[in-house]
Amino acid sequence: MTAETSALPRAVRGDVGSVTTAALIILVIAAATIAGAWFFQLVLDIAPCPMCLEQRYAYYAIIPVSALSALVAARGGPRGLLVLVFALIALAALGNAAFGAYHAGVEWGFWPGPTSCTGSFGNFGSAGSLLDQLDKVKVVPCDVVQFRFLGISLAGYNALISLLMAAVAAWGITRSVKAG
Repeated sequence: MTAETSALPRAVRGDVGSVTTAALIILVIAAATIAGAWFFQLVLDIAPCPMCLEQRYAYYAIIPVSALSALVAARGGPRGLLVLVFALIALAALGNAAFGAYHAGVEWGFWPGPTSCTGSFGNFGSAGSLLDQLDKVKVVPCDVVQFRFLGISLAGYNALISLLMAAVAAWGITRSVKAG
């Protein structure tokens, strides 16, 4: 606790702690989710499709932003800035939840996926080289589920986890407003 926050009334100090806690919860959720994605990819050899890789972008943005917001909150930083940061985290998480739900819908066959999920080939070279390249290419279509747990694919879990992060960000916004 800093000298600035120790001079605050106890109820407000609790709100500052709640804001820091919200940022740390988001940080832990996002970092654990990315670590899990890498574990599935590198250890369990479950190759991600193009949409799976794109869903990681939100986490790559949320991790450093939530870490910085935790530091700002812990030091009693400007509440307006924290509200803005939590709003941005919530928007990124909600967008990612929508993208994860869309991907899950592609996996369930509710709608067609993008054509970018068919893979790409580089320089074809000679006919022999083409055959070698075709043997090495591992295209992971976006509509094929490689792993389900309790009937939910990884894209579905991404949607649920992103909704959880958005909810925690909304809680961070309410605590930031109360602390201000």
